[in-house]
Amino acid sequence: MKVLVTGAAGFIGFHLCRALAGRGDEVVGIDSINDYYDPDLKRARLAELGIGGRAADSGRPVQSATLPRMRFCRLLLEDKDGMDRLFSEQKFGRVCHLAAQAGVRYSVENPRAYVEANIVGFLNVLQGCRTTGVGHLVFASSSSVYGLSQRPPFSEHAGTDHPVSLYAASKKADEMMAHAYSHLYGIPCTGLRFFTVYGPWGRPDMAYYKFARALTGGMPIELFNSGEMTRDFTYVDDVVEGVVRVMDRPSAPDPSWDPARPDPASSSAPFRIYNIGNNRAEPLVNLVSALERELGRKAVLRLAPMQPGDVRATEADVSDLRRDFGWKPSTTLEEGIARFVKWFKRYHGGAVA
Repeated sequence: MKVLVTGAAGFIGFHLCRALAGRGDEVVGIDSINDYYDPDLKRARLAELGIGGRAADSGRPVQSATLPRMRFCRLLLEDKDGMDRLFSEQKFGRVCHLAAQAGVRYSVENPRAYVEANIVGFLNVLQGCRTTGVGHLVFASSSSVYGLSQRPPFSEHAGTDHPVSLYAASKKADEMMAHAYSHLYGIPCTGLRFFTVYGPWGRPDMAYYKFARALTGGMPIELFNSGEMTRDFTYVDDVVEGVVRVMDRPSAPDPSWDPARPDPASSSAPFRIYNIGNNRAEPLVNLVSALERELGRKAVLRLAPMQPGDVRATEADVSDLRRDFGWKPSTTLEEGIARFVKWFKRYHGGAVA
């Protein structure tokens, strides 16, 4: 099938493009290659996909030099005309929408970036799906939507009406917009709430990457909330496997959905929401210990207060994804960090990151 992957130069998008093209799907990836974090890392990911040099900056789809089924186009989600043209020319069967302005803390300082990319940009994706008859839209949501609503483990069947950052609010808005389009136009839509994804080629703004840089550079590691935090760390290969399984089976209306007792995870429309996480909450100090072992360095810890927009704990209930798709994570934190550190050393050439 022909698949559009937005955010193809991003962390999860890069891995997903490689997996889809590797199994024979025709993949068109788009990305803005913005400077939220180091664009050189994004370009290095594209080079791994066979998209290098000036080809990465073309405003039209260009062929990968190494993956016969992969093309890439540099494009802003907010560019309505460009997005309309892409959808009308390519006629995608599936869309995996991963592109977004990420980062909880960054949303406190730069709120408009989240409205433009995550809401206006997502509207352009939805319109493209509607006007060209896309068979299934899979889109990235986030564990951040749970906010103050629940205690972990977080369930898709409970409410998420109390976000604590604009990033979380924008992801909640995406879920509601997708449901509206699914209801109005019959578009099968599936939202995946990702939980702290990590691994090779990861994002430098994430804790595991920052901690690795601090350790290799002889700098202290800053732990917020005095280190009293837990996260559901999910290895990127497990995530990609889950995304592919979901993409292959479009959502359908839930015949048992009751408007008198509405289930937030399903609908009378072809719409579903799933958690995708490791189903295990790890103390942040366990992450530090794993990095210490793999890097052969002892961390100096600096305890700091909780940051605005952050939450103390996350943990995914993934029973629905396991039941409906037979998916379960298989990578331990220790295994995943070992693979990340191996890549980290190779990418940075043994130098301080």
